[in-house]
Amino acid sequence: MATKILDITKEHCPMTFVKTKIELSKLQEGDTLEVLLSEGEPLDNVPRNAKEQGFNVLRVEHVEGTTHKVVIQK
Repeated sequence: MATKILDITKEHCPMTFVKTKIELSKLQEGDTLEVLLSEGEPLDNVPRNAKEQGFNVLRVEHVEGTTHKVVIQK
């Protein structure tokens, strides 16, 4: 299993999930994507949209300041 990291802390919706979905499409089944994002809309939307698309959201954790990490498994 591979893990890839995607930093979208400077992105705004709807580009946050668009970029996340593109990276998820490159992964093999079982691989994980660690998404670094800002609180607010991205933190609300990315995990919810990932679940709606059938991905497994393993965890959401606070990193520092307004930055959070969402770990998504394909």
